[in-house]
Amino acid sequence: MSKRIFLDTNVILDFLGERKPFYEAIAKIATLGEKEYLILVVSPISFATVNYFLSKFENSKIAREKLRKFKVICEVCSLNEHTIEKGLNSSFKDFEDALQYFSATESDCELIITKNGKDFKKSFLPIMTPNEFLKSLALEEFNK
Repeated sequence: MSKRIFLDTNVILDFLGERKPFYEAIAKIATLGEKEYLILVVSPISFATVNYFLSKFENSKIAREKLRKFKVICEVCSLNEHTIEKGLNSSFKDFEDALQYFSATESDCELIITKNGKDFKKSFLPIMTPNEFLKSLALEEFNK
């Protein structure tokens, strides 16, 4: 069975915005998702946030098209009243990070991929950067 990994908004923005030097690692993870070696899980909040930022730097139609193509390779998790309630009552400093975290846990993700690990200090899930995750996959393959 494929690993279920949750992508935080910042790494999606790196990918779709092709932001250097972060793009290469998250592009490799996206390719693994496209080839169905991984299940990429994303919050609906990330789609709105990424659209907002991409539209500031490029044509809004291009931004929307990038999101359409990205949607094909990922699973959008639910964000419901229960998730919001958990976020509101959590000890996370940032409400959006709390929603991301509880979306990941409620979607049975095994880990969260983010550039901002410090935002998830309260996490019971492993937190990795894209590069750390790729290295962990290489070690898994080596140990087989």
